[in-house]
Amino acid sequence: MSVAPFIWRGLPSRVVFGHGTLAQVAAEAERLGIARALVITTPQQAATGAHLVQLLGARAAAVFDGATMHTPVDVTERAMAVVAAERIDGSIALGGGSTIGLGKAIAFRTDLPQIAIATTYAGSEMTPILGETAGGVKTTRRDVRIQPETVIYDVDLTLTLPVGLSATSGINAIAHAVEALYAQDRNPVVSLMAEDGIRALAAALPVIVREPGNLAARADALYGAWLCGASLGAVGMALHHKLCHTLGGAFDLPHAATHTVVLPHATAFTAPAVPEAMARIARALGAPDAAGGLHALAVAIGAPTSLAQIGMREADLDRAAALATANPYWNPRPIDRAGIRALLDDAFHGRPPRLW
Repeated sequence: MSVAPFIWRGLPSRVVFGHGTLAQVAAEAERLGIARALVITTPQQAATGAHLVQLLGARAAAVFDGATMHTPVDVTERAMAVVAAERIDGSIALGGGSTIGLGKAIAFRTDLPQIAIATTYAGSEMTPILGETAGGVKTTRRDVRIQPETVIYDVDLTLTLPVGLSATSGINAIAHAVEALYAQDRNPVVSLMAEDGIRALAAALPVIVREPGNLAARADALYGAWLCGASLGAVGMALHHKLCHTLGGAFDLPHAATHTVVLPHATAFTAPAVPEAMARIARALGAPDAAGGLHALAVAIGAPTSLAQIGMREADLDRAAALATANPYWNPRPIDRAGIRALLDDAFHGRPPRLW
């Protein structure tokens, strides 16, 4: 046979995609049997959160607006106290990785149904993956309970996403698809989704930077983010995600920006072992090579290109390399501490990705 043997595992999320789809949230809650919802937001999303509560009516039992990045366990414990006190029977998370991560953490502990309303391009709403932080260490787990039952994508909600966050959030999504193309359990279906996700985002992000209100570009970017998130949700992670989880959890770096800076370097490191995947990434980017194309995209849209820019200290690079190699994820190219230290040094100084 011409196609190599593979295993396909579909994810059970119901996806509602379009313009104005937030208006369907009460119907989606009813469909899941949610009568006393916990609405999860951040303080910055207060206005949209209030509108969401209005749309839910009596189904909105409580609001928790303390979600924060990297899903700290102590924040989850505070939210769990509200779940118990208010007899919550489901959660509705509005936002990006911070709010959706908290919804996942609650679902993992309770198995309550959850709705994720994505307002960024992070893609985590489409994965059964949860990264939690405690004591400066980020632990990742994968479980079917973590997967949101329903995901609402409303393109209109992304119009207020700042240009800078649009850029880093979009490259964060691309990172999911890049690793899906060379994952240990990759398959032809996921590879098709991943390549088209990269293509959609790479085309849309420069337009969004120039014209933040361009609805067509916003729709294409959200579509791409959905494909990238679903790709990661169906297969495993590798070196890039391990590095970002280490840097984010241990050094409290911003999640999307960390992915943006690290991705070209992790891709360059892995490239010699997976030439076919690199060819697909380059094709989706419209670039001569994958790692260089990812770096050029970040530069073109004004995204950060160095760890120093986003708060990393050079003195912490040795510790970061040690943490990242202590319990590594599988990677097509074997990792070693010296190689990862060199990769992090390039990322810290914002150099173009090297040829390994």
